Amino acid sequence: MIIAIDGPAGSGKSTVAKCAAGQLNFHYLDTGAMYRALAVCAVRNGIDFGDETALVDVCGKYPITFGYKEGEVLPSKVFLDKDDVSDSIRTPEIDKAVSPVSAHQRVRDALVEQQRRIAQGEDYVVEGRDIGTAVFPSAEVKIFITASPEERAQRRALQNHERGMEDNYDKIYQAILVRDKADTERTVSPLRPADDATIIDTTNMTLEEVIEAVVTLARRSWKDER
Repeated sequence: MIIAIDGPAGSGKSTVAKCAAGQLNFHYLDTGAMYRALAVCAVRNGIDFGDETALVDVCGKYPITFGYKEGEVLPSKVFLDKDDVSDSIRTPEIDKAVSPVSAHQRVRDALVEQQRRIAQGEDYVVEGRDIGTAVFPSAEVKIFITASPEERAQRRALQNHERGMEDNYDKIYQAILVRDKADTERTVSPLRPADDATIIDTTNMTLEEVIEAVVTLARRSWKDER
């Protein structure tokens, strides 16, 4: 079974997806981390974000994989080839770079092929921005998690503060608005709910409430299939 979770930046979908996967004993695939890892690669190699051919080329040269702690089903590390980029992919610089890098059709095709190969024949919670619409359009469960820009900025500011990163609310709020515009208006796989997705607005919900809603939808679908 594939559970597809989409949503804008700062909506909490990554945390929800990880927790839901843990409760359901599903694997977890963070597709956004793969695009961020590619953005790190582009920055480090001085690749123009608009150079689609160069970006596709490094997709093949620098494989993106995940690392796991012994006995755990959720990945704890993201690797670009053999380099641990788990922290590097979460910087403000990469926040700005990931949208233009992921806007190219051939880049998305290359990473989608990897994502489908990883999840083939397995139970996965897959999280990103076009999972239910483009990557796994036949997913048994499709969920679109969102929240107000203000709430998402507050969450990101707190998250950054805990990591010792930039936590200025106003800057983060403006960056989220820019990211939302780029994601929803891009030509290739724009951010939007799948037609058959369940939309969950988490603005006034606790994390536990959101996780429960996702797990309930998954178990209901699993029961219906059986």
